[in-house]
Formats: sequence, structure tokens, C-alpha cells
Amino acid sequence: MKFAGIRNLRDDGRPNHVADWITVYRQAGVRTALLTNHDIASTIDMAKQLNAAGALLAVEGPNEPNNFAVTYENQTSDYNGSFMPVARLQRDLYAAVKAEPSLAGIPVFHSSEAGGSEPDNVGLQFLTIPSGAGTTMAEGTKYADYANTHNYVCGHSNRLVDNVCWNATDPTLNDDWDGLYVEYGRTWHRGFQGYTNEQLQTLPRVSTETGWITQGGNGAITQEQQGRIFLNLYLAGFARGWKHTFIYMLRDDAVQGYWGLFDTEYNPKRSGTYLHNLTTILADSGSGAPGSLPYSIANQPSTVHDLLLQKGNGTFELVVWNERPGGGSDPVAVELGGTHATVKVYDPTMGTSPVQTFSNVHAVEMILTDHPVIIEL
Repeated sequence: MKFAGIRNLRDDGRPNHVADWITVYRQAGVRTALLTNHDIASTIDMAKQLNAAGALLAVEGPNEPNNFAVTYENQTSDYNGSFMPVARLQRDLYAAVKAEPSLAGIPVFHSSEAGGSEPDNVGLQFLTIPSGAGTTMAEGTKYADYANTHNYVCGHSNRLVDNVCWNATDPTLNDDWDGLYVEYGRTWHRGFQGYTNEQLQTLPRVSTETGWITQGGNGAITQEQQGRIFLNLYLAGFARGWKHTFIYMLRDDAVQGYWGLFDTEYNPKRSGTYLHNLTTILADSGSGAPGSLPYSIANQPSTVHDLLLQKGNGTFELVVWNERPGGGSDPVAVELGGTHATVKVYDPTMGTSPVQTFSNVHAVEMILTDHPVIIEL
């Protein structure tokens, strides 16, 4: 995880692994998003231990109740019946976290897939149920601080199409992914109304599972394709307002599948290596007031996206990427808003050293295909 530059992990609520998560934090600075084990007291106890060590990122509600039934207060949820046990557990978990002084400031992630898949309108498509929602749970019920989706970039049809990452992270698009719209706008199972498109644009949100398999599964892609797509995926999620993006999963597993950034022996796949390169290029321990750069991309193709970052020492890192995973390329000219003495270009699929260095230039011309480059100035 330290090699890849990962800062957060998500794992289920097993008390015997608290010490392990704390060790991972101490060795690699990685915090845990803790899934509830459906026992609120036990979940809170684990959260308190993790937070005391500085190792807690968030507490999360039940994982995919459409696939894994939830039993709470002697009632069990039913995908074709009622999600009332899910709603009550999520409500009570949220209240318990907020009532615990030692967990002040710790966010609660919503139950994943719960809003989209609820069979009865218990209001899981909201963070807090608004007035007039017509839900069976009371108006004002508080569930979470962040919406939570499993918007797998492979989608339901495993298509390597243009803008696959950009579209999977679109907050209002109703397409091939279990995105924000079908979980919190109009639910995909029964069509209950949630937030408006305007509200979805600013809704606090995390993606706690997304990814693409490289072996043995439906729609498997090559390691090279996965590596490039994952770079685009992290960038698209950040650029489109997702607070956290969690790739499923860290390591390949013969039972759960070959989804990993690393193989079964913890050797980095292309995705692990490319992520290492990206996070190494962008790594920064400084801080400072953000500046501005009047850059522009003339006639910007619809598949080309950009993200301006800045390090604490004032260095700009302008990330530009193209989403053409099925093939194709686009010529792009990036105007830098003035002449710069030194401009370096990095390609995380080729390493951590500059692939080009320019002197006294005001623009950089490139041919972009299916992954990002970083213009440093």
C-alpha cells in the first residue's frame, strides 16, 4: 500500500483485525473505513480503538444489502420485501457515532447499494430524509454524511467505450453504472424519487467499490488496459467531486477474482506500478495558498479532461488525460498562459522521470490516447 501511494483502505468489521489496521497505519499512513458488523456496540468499540491510534477514516453502513441480507433487532431485510432493518441499523449507527465524543469529526458513509435497491420506500436514497419525501421512515431521519456507491467502471456490460471513467463518475447520468443518480436520484429497483439533478451535483459522495477484472471473469481486460483505466478512474473521481475512491481490490484472489492492483503474491500488476508512478510524481508534503494558472486547451475533444494541482512550493502539476480505451488518439495543444522557463512532462505509464523537458515555452503539444500525462511548471 505504501508502494502504491494508497492512503485509505476499506475492510469489514472484524474485531480481531483492529491491531492489524493500526499496524498498517503506523507503517504506511493508511487509515481504515470500517464497515459495520451489524452490531452497533461492537462497531463503535472498534472505531474508538482505531481513532485513538489515528487510524480511522470513517464508519460505514451495511455492505450491499441487495446481495447480503441484514438482520437487526430480530428482523431480516428482504430484497423483494422490506429494507426496514437496513434503515434502522443505518439510522442507529449514525446516531451512535455522533453521540460518541471520542469519534467527533468522524464521517459516516451510507450503506452501499441500499438506496438504489430498496424494495420499500424507507428513504435510504437520502442522507437525511427531507420533509414531504413520503417515506415510511420519519422525515428528518439521519442516515449518513456521505452517499456511497459501487459505480464499477466496467459497468454491467463490460464495454471499453470512450469516457468510460468520466461517465461512471457522472453524478447525474443514468447509464451502464450503478452511479449516484440511480442510487440517490431515482432508485433503480423500484423507482423511488430522491434528490434532484441539481442536488446530486453537490451531494457529498464516496465510491467504496469500483474496478475491472483482468482474468477469468466476464469482460476481463488486460493488465495494461486495467492500469491505464485505473489512472483515469482516480483522476475522474477526484475531478468530479468524489471525496474518496476505493478500488476493489488490493490483491488478486483465486476465489474472489483477479481484480487487484497486485497479484496473489503481492507483486504489483501494471495498475499497481502505474499508480505508484502517479502518486510518486504528485507526492507533496508541503502546504501553501493555492495560486492560479490561466491555461487553456483549444478545441478540447470531449474525451480529453484536465485537472490543475499545485504543490506546497508553488509548482503546478497540470494533469491532462484522454479516455479512448478502445483505441484512437487526439492531438492536443495546451496553452500555459505565458512563457515558462522550464516545463517538464511526465507519463506515469513510463516511469517517474520526465519524458520531455522544454525551455522557454508557452504551450505544449501532445498526442493523447488512453491515459494521463502530467505537465509540471
